[in-house]
Amino acid sequence: MEETTALDVEQLHIAYRRGGEVLEAVQNVSFHVGRGETVALVGESGSGKSTIGLALMGLLPEAGKVTHGTVRFQGKKIDVTSEADLAPLRGRQMSMVFQDPLTSLNPVLKVGKQLAELFVFHQKLNRREAWRKAVDLLRTVRIPDPERRARQYPQQLSGGMRQRVVIAMALALGPRMVIADEPTTALDVTVQAYIMDMLEDLAEKTGAGTLLITHDLGVVASYARRVYILYAGSVMERGPIRAIYDRPAHPYTVGLLQSVPRVTGGQQELQPIPGSPPSLTEPISGCPFNPRCPLATDLCREVSPPMVPVDAGRESACHYAKEVFEGVHESKLRSSSN
Repeated sequence: MEETTALDVEQLHIAYRRGGEVLEAVQNVSFHVGRGETVALVGESGSGKSTIGLALMGLLPEAGKVTHGTVRFQGKKIDVTSEADLAPLRGRQMSMVFQDPLTSLNPVLKVGKQLAELFVFHQKLNRREAWRKAVDLLRTVRIPDPERRARQYPQQLSGGMRQRVVIAMALALGPRMVIADEPTTALDVTVQAYIMDMLEDLAEKTGAGTLLITHDLGVVASYARRVYILYAGSVMERGPIRAIYDRPAHPYTVGLLQSVPRVTGGQQELQPIPGSPPSLTEPISGCPFNPRCPLATDLCREVSPPMVPVDAGRESACHYAKEVFEGVHESKLRSSSN
């Protein structure tokens, strides 16, 4: 791989075992993150976004397993099912901001001690110096009175403060790849912007890549360069973020964008996507979005669509991608959400 690539994932498949059943959670997902680049995985809850992040860190629950795929970190192939491969990278080279800060932190250790342990273990600092760096980290993520907060337990902090502690832990050692799973959850708008700016600053200084996992299309529009739209564990559309926002080429992407509240243009009625995402226990033939898609035909219900190019750097997994991209079915797509 080129030296400019921080992370490259090819044909990733992830399954969960439940009793005698094997449930396919992620199917044939491929993406890459350049050095210094922010790339977003976007989709509804249950689309497989967080599962992909956990798999890349080797942190899937016991029932989950990567069944196929190739992962390269900074050009070197790694086995994400091997602790021997991941242990030297985790924390120092690759880190993750977890979605739920309360369950990510040890409830019986003060937050300062949890941060300090990173420097003791990875950088062999003495306890005093490690504690000082831990307090400095809390100050960096704008936690007020960091000396006092460092001596508190996670449950004594607000949800927003806990989220900032988790972010501080992820950035502590200057990793080359950050997997940020809903990193701005529970933060107010001002702190959201500050945290995202911190991630950008890390990328600029170290060349770190950022994989932003989120459902917040506003955050994606402001910070990501490219986006992969996920649905039911598969990539529906991929390409430069601005181009996709301006002219989506998949009915699911159209639905996502229409369901986002806007602050301009007067009062508007939200247009949710009708129906619900499919259950893992009920496999769907053909395109996974076909039960909710206003353009679905027998072809969509019977044949899984391949990724097809629609424009420079743009691809969509839809039998009618060209027509959607060119706006041929715009009225039908819009009326389906009303």
